[in-house]
Amino acid sequence: MTKLSRIIFLLVAVVGSNACSTVPEGQSGNGQMGNLILVEPMPANMRSQMALARYSQILAQVELDNTQRADLLYQRGMLYDSVGLDGLAQFDFTMALKLRPDMAEAYNFMGIHHTQNMEFIQAYEAFDATLDIDPDHDFAFLNRGIALYYGGRPELAVDDLNRFYHRDESDPYRAVWAYLAESAVDTAKAQLTLRESRAKLKQDNWAIALVDLYLGDITERQLLSGLLAGVRSQQELANRLCEAYFYLGKYHMAKGHKGVASNYFKLSLSTNVYEFVEHRYARLELDLLREKTLEDAPVR
Repeated sequence: MTKLSRIIFLLVAVVGSNACSTVPEGQSGNGQMGNLILVEPMPANMRSQMALARYSQILAQVELDNTQRADLLYQRGMLYDSVGLDGLAQFDFTMALKLRPDMAEAYNFMGIHHTQNMEFIQAYEAFDATLDIDPDHDFAFLNRGIALYYGGRPELAVDDLNRFYHRDESDPYRAVWAYLAESAVDTAKAQLTLRESRAKLKQDNWAIALVDLYLGDITERQLLSGLLAGVRSQQELANRLCEAYFYLGKYHMAKGHKGVASNYFKLSLSTNVYEFVEHRYARLELDLLREKTLEDAPVR
């Protein structure tokens, strides 16, 4: 039996015993979480590390023009980003933009990092710059919408995230992000919109279960029980759990179960899938939770 097979066997056993349910049926969900489905955190990619070393060597030793240097800095920045070295990534993107101010993708990444750091004004400016250079940049609408959502401007976030969703109405993730933004404005309307979107989604995408969870058509236990279906590798398992735990965290936040939500966000982070949107914003969710806890603490 392979290592992955052993992991999946153990996880199936946990699911089968119902121990994976974090909140028993009918319980408020305000207590501590029970047994959980876990995944081995993904190690830093060896190829990425070797590529980083090569890029650094070229940048230090080879004579390059501004365009070539900017392109290499951008490529190295993406690699730093993919292994979780945010500060180094942001430095490279900044340097690349100084050499080539027309790099839409570099502005897009800068906006993401500003959002993660809760620097929302800078994030909006970066995404605006992306769209000024490339008006059809799909993911700039997603990322600006997320920045507006976390920046306390949900009405504007709805516009961007709906635009992103309508470019591919079969994608469950796009439908979920549009729902999250709209629910911050009008929960009842968001539910109706998500119900209408449900019929257009790809039926073979596991993430349709997230939509069903938010609609109340399946339980959390049912979602968790189906997470392993079709998983073929440890990387795929880590990717799926990174996503699932984040959206389960958002699900519990909406219900006011802050302790359970916090644990789910931490589980999403524990997968080490750094480049996923869900991993990026799980940490932001935790930061916002801590801020809220401090604000609500009684003054002595």
